[in-house]
Amino acid sequence: MPPPTETPQSTGPALELLVHGVGGATPQEMLVDPRTVRVTGDATAAIYRRAGDTDAEAHPERYRDRPIAEAYCWSNLTSGNGSRALWLLLLPFMVINLAHWMRPAAKGRPRAVRLYGALVRLLALSLTVLLTAAACEVALDLTAWQCAGVPDCSGRRSWLGFLSSAQGGWWSQPGRRLALAALVPTALVALLWYLSNRTWSAYESQRPLTGTGPDPDDSASQTAPGTGAGPAPAVRPALGRPGFWYGRRLVARLRAAHTAAGFLTVTASVTGAAARHDRSAAGPVPEVFGRLIEVALVLGTLVVLWVVCRRGRSERRLDNRLDRAVTTHLPRAALVLLVLAAVHAAWSRPGWVSAGPLPGDVTFRVVTLAQGALVVALGAVSLGLYRRSPEPRTVVHGLGGPAVAMLACALGGVMSGGVAQRVADWLDGPGSPGMGSGAVIAGPPVLLSWQASVIPVLLVLLLVPGIVLGVRTYLAARRLEPVVDLEYEEARPDAARTKQIARTRATAALTDSAPGMLALVSGATLLLGAAAVGGAWATGQVPGLAMEGSSPFLESVAEAAQSTGSWLVGFGFLVFVTCGRRAYRDASARRTIGILWDVGTFWPRAAHPFAPPCYAERAVPDLTSRMSGWTARTRGRLVISGHSQGSVLAASAVWQLPAETRARVALLTYGSPIERLYGRWFPAYFGPAQLHGLHRSVHCWRNLWRATDPIGGEIRLGEESGPEVDRGPLKDPLVYGRTAEHPLPEPVLGHSDYQADPVFAEERAVLLARLAPALPHQADASRAGLRGVPGGPPDTAG
Repeated sequence: MPPPTETPQSTGPALELLVHGVGGATPQEMLVDPRTVRVTGDATAAIYRRAGDTDAEAHPERYRDRPIAEAYCWSNLTSGNGSRALWLLLLPFMVINLAHWMRPAAKGRPRAVRLYGALVRLLALSLTVLLTAAACEVALDLTAWQCAGVPDCSGRRSWLGFLSSAQGGWWSQPGRRLALAALVPTALVALLWYLSNRTWSAYESQRPLTGTGPDPDDSASQTAPGTGAGPAPAVRPALGRPGFWYGRRLVARLRAAHTAAGFLTVTASVTGAAARHDRSAAGPVPEVFGRLIEVALVLGTLVVLWVVCRRGRSERRLDNRLDRAVTTHLPRAALVLLVLAAVHAAWSRPGWVSAGPLPGDVTFRVVTLAQGALVVALGAVSLGLYRRSPEPRTVVHGLGGPAVAMLACALGGVMSGGVAQRVADWLDGPGSPGMGSGAVIAGPPVLLSWQASVIPVLLVLLLVPGIVLGVRTYLAARRLEPVVDLEYEEARPDAARTKQIARTRATAALTDSAPGMLALVSGATLLLGAAAVGGAWATGQVPGLAMEGSSPFLESVAEAAQSTGSWLVGFGFLVFVTCGRRAYRDASARRTIGILWDVGTFWPRAAHPFAPPCYAERAVPDLTSRMSGWTARTRGRLVISGHSQGSVLAASAVWQLPAETRARVALLTYGSPIERLYGRWFPAYFGPAQLHGLHRSVHCWRNLWRATDPIGGEIRLGEESGPEVDRGPLKDPLVYGRTAEHPLPEPVLGHSDYQADPVFAEERAVLLARLAPALPHQADASRAGLRGVPGGPPDTAG
């Protein structure tokens, strides 16, 4: 942790450290000045000042009436170069990582907390297996096994000529085709390993600045006011622990396990058909070779499961150790086994022909059933934790984590099914894979068609709550119209202007309906997914064929659901590809997609190592180091001012400060989702107890919010925690109609431009005034510890 700041002898200069929110902002926009200079940092994330403020500390007389303004720009952490567009393919991994952090707050239940983490990590592992199995389905099954084995299919694709069974070449044997095609999923797993390793070196491996020692941990002692307990000390919650933003060891372990799992999945696809052929027909390859590879597969799977479940995060200290035996030998052993399986499959087997699909249907069924069982178990654990410490504001009664985990599994299924079905349609030409005599190839596993068929049913089910929300929003807007007129006290109100303001407020309130919609979608997805698995297992046919012979109505509904679902899955896949391609070429589109990552990648990679990296592991230490270093060097006052997601970064950075420094920092948040989103969805980290502790530990805190803001909201601490935090709702728009001071209509700002409100400057001035000077005291030992630390006092000895 950064070194503590010595108590100042005077107030010194005042600094306002601005932190932007989602979507990013340029330093020129944040500082309202076209001339800015970088004070510290690099092209990825840096702190800027106005050109005229670079020597501000040397001339404090210039800043008696205003603070020195600095802007921390971190948008390139999530929307930098074109390669960030590839992160769209990692969306299910990012979502499952969010589920890890959404567990309910728990007191005295360490085993349940560890079980929750292990279940989420197993779900994350299943997503890696699912993605690799989809790549195997496309490359090995559809292309190398089915299309290359059917002359009518391979004849249409000239690039498959050397693999075609009709050519009779060296590669025409099924096992050799599978061994060659295995390079595609193997390369995919290797690419994921490379991206994870590169971001791990840039984010998780960056050791935070350390100081004299941690503050006491508050996981057991901190209590929110009003609970009947005694006053809780102003101590540090989980986000303030020394190792919270340093996940080097866990990510390395998980990366090794997931890489090995990917290689083992490819091995199973390659060796399954060859081993089955050797057992069914006498040939030149001994059956025992296939048996040995299958035994090694089982052992490797058990080792991977042990590595994933064995250890979670270590946050109470900086854990620099690496499990070399796991991180080095496990992926290599899995890769060696894959090579042996490829050699085994490529062994000459005269007379072996490929017919029908590979046994991949079983793989997808097992993965889907395992995901459903894990989600149900995760829900039971979450409900038990919530009942132990119920918090009314927590979403879905503590089941937010399981609901989001189910959403991640659904996204993974849609992406994998979309790829397989689109490739099958492309290879089959005018035919429909899986639909009988008109198809050239058998097509993808039947389960994928059943899963696609339930998507239209899910959309129909969502129409009802969607209509209810629309009607409720309309009625709420109508009820707000007289309230708006009364608030602005217009003699002759404009009906259109009143409706605009009321509609904006009612629409902004829809954010609070998201938990119910998510619960409905996740519950319906779980039930429909179970029905899809049952239908595929019971019939062994796609829905259109399975319903043949039933009533004409059911038959037509099944065919319509299958064709519509297949189209929707393919359309969703094309949307992903199009967005990724556009984001790769267009920086503005990349920034738009970056908004998704601003919210989703705030949390460290605790469940899935292939998820996009956590930008807060760079941003939070940056802010903490700047605050601690500047206050130690100047003995001045500091207000950290965060908008939207920037307020979450600001609060997290303040938690990381030593207690001495934290007590001298003021926090100004506006448009902040700290309570409205993070407090409700991540109660173990931003719950009432944690926010009360933050309020008591900083010198002062003010939060500005608007009723028209769909993201920001109140902090809801109340006066029992000290001086009130919230101020709002602020007027939006500031002026109802045209006035002499405002001759043009003022816009409804919603989530943006809080600094345009005069209340912002007023509250900032109040915070600076409340940062009163402390009494002088001796701090020689403290200053000695600061020498040599970036931002600390210079070493003048010698």
